[in-house]
Amino acid sequence: MKVRPLHDRILVQRLVEGEQQIGGIIIPDSAKEKPQRGTVIAVGAGRITDDGLRLPNELKAGDTILFGKYSGSEIKLEGTEYLIMKESDVLAALDAAEVAALPVAVEGKVR
Repeated sequence: MKVRPLHDRILVQRLVEGEQQIGGIIIPDSAKEKPQRGTVIAVGAGRITDDGLRLPNELKAGDTILFGKYSGSEIKLEGTEYLIMKESDVLAALDAAEVAALPVAVEGKVR
């Protein structure tokens, strides 16, 4: 299923972080915090100003981003969980070179 976000919204897939341990104790899944990092899957055409002009989004598909803990709306498409959020909810875009060095997993597969 192909999803196209509207206006200044983006579709994001969370990056799954490694198993959390505190002092040798493994934290159960129910107590873990959801990651605040994700990959942009699709972007809308951009925000429309009061003058009727369309401002294109700065982000593009494939960008890795940081977002707030309670940002966006969770949706599930074909068994995969995504977030739909406004571009203004994004705190930062990570540099591609730095992202390659981070130990994360997408869909349970470690990069």
